[in-house]
Amino acid sequence: MGEDLILATMPLIPNREVEEVLGVIYGSSTRTRGMGGRFVSGIQAITGGKGTAYATEIEKARKEAIEDLKAEARSLGANGVLAIDFETAEILEGFILVTAYGTAVKLKR
Repeated sequence: MGEDLILATMPLIPNREVEEVLGVIYGSSTRTRGMGGRFVSGIQAITGGKGTAYATEIEKARKEAIEDLKAEARSLGANGVLAIDFETAEILEGFILVTAYGTAVKLKR
């Protein structure tokens, strides 16, 4: 299926008019690193450099959060989500929470 949803971090889309605002929506993902990931992160923390174990999990969580956001937008009949932003937090020990939120809209075609 082709992409029928316009996603943007901007509050407006050039040359498109907002027909209806459907409301604020969000998608979220919680991920954890396994024992191996925690071990690698510990080594990287000692030696310095890029924390690839965390970065990989955050990227996976970000993609999952966007997919949840898109599903929520489609369930409302939206064809666009504007002003998308992300929040990332660590909850408990080793759990990464990523939330994507934005405004679901119907854009004139």
